[in-house]
Amino acid sequence: MKYEVPIWEKYCLTLDEAAAYFGIGINKLREMTDDSTCTFVVFNGTKRLIKRKKLEECLADTDVI
Repeated sequence: MKYEVPIWEKYCLTLDEAAAYFGIGINKLREMTDDSTCTFVVFNGTKRLIKRKKLEECLADTDVI
């Protein structure tokens, strides 16, 4: 039996999941996470994962992306 965690309960999201959840394009998410000071990205090898709550906090403090 495979258990799937709802997207709003996940700690980390893939770029596709984050784009759908936040309504931000994948290319914009890549651009944002390419910055070395980015606090909401974690890499699993070459796979880029977005820390959902950290990105929510960042977006709450931002007017323009």
